[in-house]
Amino acid sequence: MYAGIDLGSRNVKVALLDDNREFSLHKFDTVSFYREHGRLEDGQLVVNLSGLGLGNVNLKAVVSTGYGRQTINLKGARNIPEIKAHVTGAVHLTGLDNFTLLDLGGQDSKVAKVVKGRMIDFETNDRCAASTGRYLENMAAVLDIDMEELSRYYENPVDLTSTCAIFGETELIGKVVEGHPVSNLAAGVNYTIFKRIKPMLIKLSSPTVVFTGGVAGNSALRRIIERELDVEVVVPKHPQYAGAIGCAVTAWKNNEK
Repeated sequence: MYAGIDLGSRNVKVALLDDNREFSLHKFDTVSFYREHGRLEDGQLVVNLSGLGLGNVNLKAVVSTGYGRQTINLKGARNIPEIKAHVTGAVHLTGLDNFTLLDLGGQDSKVAKVVKGRMIDFETNDRCAASTGRYLENMAAVLDIDMEELSRYYENPVDLTSTCAIFGETELIGKVVEGHPVSNLAAGVNYTIFKRIKPMLIKLSSPTVVFTGGVAGNSALRRIIERELDVEVVVPKHPQYAGAIGCAVTAWKNNEK
């Protein structure tokens, strides 16, 4: 069995790939994962996968990636860049060879151009939370709605101009005071995300966009991208596990060489 581990800012995702090429997918809260299942040994993080309730796991290889990769060295694992893991996962999940990858996670956003199954260029934004899942969660809280409801609205958006996640909340509260309907305010929030990622999508454009990460569940954002950029947006099954799946596939392929 091969393991792929994505050390995300909000969740740790684990993908186990067995000899029949079937995946078993698991998700854990990041802080709880480190506190309850990890320990430092000679400056490296040691995780007992069997202690995660995954049973007796006989691993042939482990590959890790994620937001914590730069600061946490997982013992016994090969670490690879997030963008490489997500591209590999997207190719495996969709069977596509030519596309633009859009990955929106909890605290960063990534866009990559993939040609013939290989990444030829990419851009990331990890300096600001304004185009991430954390931003959407905060804005949904301001509107007193859940993420599922937020993802319904894309028509008649209220114009939100702030480029900062913190000031964006203040601006949204001002729009609430002005009396705009929640549906229009929520649409405005979704359009704000689109405006943040639009330059990267245009620079690395393709007729097809593969949308991964936790934010891929936002159907309104998917519709906005399709309408504004005249592209097809493909959301693979289990989009939030693309990085972990890419790691597991990498572990398998490297071991088979």
